[in-house]
Amino acid sequence: MLTEDLLTRKTESIKNVLKKLDRTAEKVLLVIDESEKLIGTITDGDIRRYILKGKSLDNDISQIYNSKPLYIKRGEFSEDKVKDMLINNKIELIPILDEDSKVVDFTTWSKVFSDGKISAPRRSKINIPVVIMAGGKGSRLDPYTVVLPKPLIPIGDKPIIEIIIDEFRKQGASEYYLTLNHKARMIEAYFSNVEKDYKLKFIKEEDFLGTAGSLKLLEKNIGDTFIVSNCDVIVKANFRDVINFHKKHKGILTILSSIQHHKIPYGVIEFKEGGKVIDIIEKPEYTFSINTGVYVLSWQALEFIPKKLYFEMTDLIKTLIKNNKKVITYPVNENDYIDIGEWEEYKKALDKLELLK
Repeated sequence: MLTEDLLTRKTESIKNVLKKLDRTAEKVLLVIDESEKLIGTITDGDIRRYILKGKSLDNDISQIYNSKPLYIKRGEFSEDKVKDMLINNKIELIPILDEDSKVVDFTTWSKVFSDGKISAPRRSKINIPVVIMAGGKGSRLDPYTVVLPKPLIPIGDKPIIEIIIDEFRKQGASEYYLTLNHKARMIEAYFSNVEKDYKLKFIKEEDFLGTAGSLKLLEKNIGDTFIVSNCDVIVKANFRDVINFHKKHKGILTILSSIQHHKIPYGVIEFKEGGKVIDIIEKPEYTFSINTGVYVLSWQALEFIPKKLYFEMTDLIKTLIKNNKKVITYPVNENDYIDIGEWEEYKKALDKLELLK
């Protein structure tokens, strides 16, 4: 069903378009002009490329939307024609226009191929290892983690860690390393009773080594490029694109970041020395990128991790930057990042994951 949330104008700010993209399941917006005629489309990929140029999110989308969109006229609509367009162009959505080029509806892969005989375009598979940091105490989720290790906290009918593995399996990952410490035997026991169509190895810390320290234990076993994930986050990204981005830009470490929007529910006072108020901003909104806790690393990054010392991922990032090694970021939308690490976030995650089913 066509709604206002699927439409935007070229004068709308990138910040607002990102919010709309977070709300729509289609992951694409249709750009219309003052006469409500279709003039283009915009996706999160278009915005990502713009952000990575260091541009402001307050600018409008006039310079970044796709001005040559695929579409079909209502009078020319046929299911066979739409199927050909979707298959040949590997796209998910086609707008339907009337005789005046106004958007009256849209169709998608799932609508046209609802019989399931043809699957939607598949993402290219990833064939690199995934390391999941599962050794922490999970104190933010007390009292559950007094009894259970955080990776085994349930989300519906599965523990967190199995949901994370399932998400990577969808993209073809078949080799996993779990770094273990706190209640390691319980995690091993759980996976000993799980049917697996993937390889799983346990890496045990003797002491708590932080979010990067245990990676040193993999130095002789891991491949040239690998993914690292905390055990309490899910990032809905095309990891083949992320890996290609990492290699194209010759990064030693790529941070997956999430664009977050936060509105302060109060008037914010700006003042200078002596308490003189110079401005008051009513309920300002701030947009910024945060670290999701998911990364792509090149093997060389492990050389900068000390042996048998507590070392956080933030320590590694700062060390790499200090040594003039290239650390880059790949931004994703707000709702493509699911944090399960705190009680409030855990409750939100249940709702988000329900929507993804």
